[in-house]
Amino acid sequence: MNGSFPSGGFGFGASNGSGNPLAGVWEAMDQLRSQFEQRTGGSRMARGDVRAAVISLLAERPMHGYQIITEIADRSGGAWKPSAGSVYPTLQQLADEGLISAEEQGGRKTYSLTDAGVAASEEAADKPAPWESVGGRPGGHIAALPKAGMELASATAQLARTGTPDQVADGVAVLEDARRRLYAILAEG
Repeated sequence: MNGSFPSGGFGFGASNGSGNPLAGVWEAMDQLRSQFEQRTGGSRMARGDVRAAVISLLAERPMHGYQIITEIADRSGGAWKPSAGSVYPTLQQLADEGLISAEEQGGRKTYSLTDAGVAASEEAADKPAPWESVGGRPGGHIAALPKAGMELASATAQLARTGTPDQVADGVAVLEDARRRLYAILAEG
């Protein structure tokens, strides 16, 4: 994390001049969140990634828009859930290009690849699917770590807000142990 945390660690027990002995926790959690979002790009993906994901999924079977959105979210381990505002315009663009067609089924438009769309999917078949770069799948391990870190940060913040002094001290010990263990994992590689 290139030394962006205060030299006093997570700031437990130090007032950092604010009068709040846990002010350093909040600052560290904000820095942690910011760095994870910068490194992973948050849950936003480029429009080309939405396009590639739609073509890849429709190569497997016809789907409606909501199915596409939920399938991407599932395959990325929840790290990427494209909005309707990015999926439906992409579907329209692909239809305009003649790569997909839509058929009304059960009150919903179900999309499938045309012959030109199948050819486009075959051209892209040797590339990893876009969700593989964000989720918990092989090659998509990057987003799992920030998610776990954010969950840890949330639990740490709750402990800082409501924990007794003994609980906070136990929490500090757990975090220090976790930090050491993470560095040990890096040292193994």
